[in-house]
Amino acid sequence: MKNTEVGFTRVFEILTYQRNKFPQQKALNVFINGTWRNYSIDDIQSRADAISAWFIGNGFNRGDKIAIVPELGRPEWMILDFACQQAGLIVVPLHVSASLAEITFILNETNARLCITATEGIYYKILSLREKLEGLVVQHIEPQKKGYFEPLNLTKPDPGQLDSLIEVKSRINEEDLFTIMYTSGTSGIPKGVMLTHANMVSNLQNTIAVFPLHHSKRVLSFLPFSHIFERSACYAYIACGVEVYFSHDRESIAYDFKSVRPYFCTAVPRILEKMYAFLQEEQMGKNWFKRHLVTRAMKIAKAYRGGHKLRQKLAFDLFLARIMVLYPWRKLLGGKLKCIVVGAAALQPDIGRFFSAANIRIREGYGMTETSPIISINRFEPGLNRFGTVGIPVPGVSVKIDVTLGSDEGEILVKGHNVMKGYYKKPGLTQQILTPDGWLRTGDIGKFVDGKFLQITDRKKDIFKTSAGKYIAPLPLTNLFTSSPFIEQCLIIGFKRPFVTALLVPQFSILKKWCEANAIHWTAPRYMVHNIKVRNIINSEVVGLNEELPNYKRVKNFVLCHKEWTSEKGEITATLKPVRQVLLENYRKEIEKMYS
Repeated sequence: MKNTEVGFTRVFEILTYQRNKFPQQKALNVFINGTWRNYSIDDIQSRADAISAWFIGNGFNRGDKIAIVPELGRPEWMILDFACQQAGLIVVPLHVSASLAEITFILNETNARLCITATEGIYYKILSLREKLEGLVVQHIEPQKKGYFEPLNLTKPDPGQLDSLIEVKSRINEEDLFTIMYTSGTSGIPKGVMLTHANMVSNLQNTIAVFPLHHSKRVLSFLPFSHIFERSACYAYIACGVEVYFSHDRESIAYDFKSVRPYFCTAVPRILEKMYAFLQEEQMGKNWFKRHLVTRAMKIAKAYRGGHKLRQKLAFDLFLARIMVLYPWRKLLGGKLKCIVVGAAALQPDIGRFFSAANIRIREGYGMTETSPIISINRFEPGLNRFGTVGIPVPGVSVKIDVTLGSDEGEILVKGHNVMKGYYKKPGLTQQILTPDGWLRTGDIGKFVDGKFLQITDRKKDIFKTSAGKYIAPLPLTNLFTSSPFIEQCLIIGFKRPFVTALLVPQFSILKKWCEANAIHWTAPRYMVHNIKVRNIINSEVVGLNEELPNYKRVKNFVLCHKEWTSEKGEITATLKPVRQVLLENYRKEIEKMYS
């Protein structure tokens, strides 16, 4: 597929595209020693060229695999990424939370020549695997420490190597692989998604116009660069010429919002839930007046429908809610944040309405690593957004529902130039997911609302049947129960069981506030989950939410987990989805007790 509309056909050419169209002096920015350091687009291109030339001069050949283990985004990762692409090397990102077994499997399967890690700590972790990884060189990006990847210091290519670099770049075809991104989903089996330059450029071309980005704007990046969602967003930022600021660690995000004052960012629902939980905590506080103001504002925000003409009373109430609560809260995010694109998991519609009421437009989208990644997205134009859906398919991407049960729901199928080449060294799995006529089976169940808005209703493999013969779709139930301010994570259980139960992780910060307001002595979470009053408040939430469900879908019992599920323990994926098999095994005794 020749792609000339956006001025580039290979991913690394977005650097030249920005330089020609709107050269940015602060293209990439990172916080170092108390100040923001910026890289101009010329700096980035020159450094990428220097590292590309180093690769070529040191015997790296077209098609060699370079593994990277980033945490958050950083200019170094983007420069290294572009440098590898220009030299014809294939980047293989690894999640920092991946187990040693997963890392060993991926590095062996790809026969990676070099692995570059985010920190010295991860460097030593992977260095310990060298006996199992023949010929692998491991380095990291922390300066002035043993094992540092020295070519990151290069700022200009050796003039004598430029001709070789130009010749290598000229031979890179848009149908060549530029990355293999491993995804295990909730199955736990690593699969290498092979993406070509044409796959990614096609998706960039069709989504750049959807993002409300202008080269005068700032964006904040705080999601892992190993995730296709954030990596592709960073490509889009370069193509649009905006100033990109990378959050320097997970604990600094609140400071970074205030310091950068971004206009736009991408996020996963969990991040927005944490922001929303700040006000939910205020609802549990002892100050009656503040509690009343926040409760009233959140109620008004839930009733808000952006783009519709408001009744006079609601318009007045919203005005007061914004002045008293919503705008002061938005100042915690810098005060200039206007747009957020959300992906990777389902967003509760009430949270979307709340942000919109605060004049922050939330737009939920849907994608997969296998589709480079965006399939559909709610638009920023009036009338083209519907909370509770993942929006309208992007141009160039065809979506259809494989209706097999006589209803309007079925498996979502996708077709387009953005669809992957296949799974690396797994032709059998590739044949299972790609139909002979080119449709990708997503494994997600969905339907179209009003003929154009795509709605995800569950994962095909997660739907189960109880011993009473009733089909249960866990995703809607999970979304319902996590809508409670007291419940942070939820796993619905019931396969071949007589009734539905759940594993629940409380929202401990809110629970602590509630305990303080109700004179309940707070100790460690491992003890609080057994406190009778705590169990009673969670039970009252479950009972209330059950009222919205038919009897066979109601949660009859639950286990309160005292620890948040983490990707480090393999309990959730890198995109924060629960890994069912791991959680069922970890809580096997507690689950059996519920059913006994």
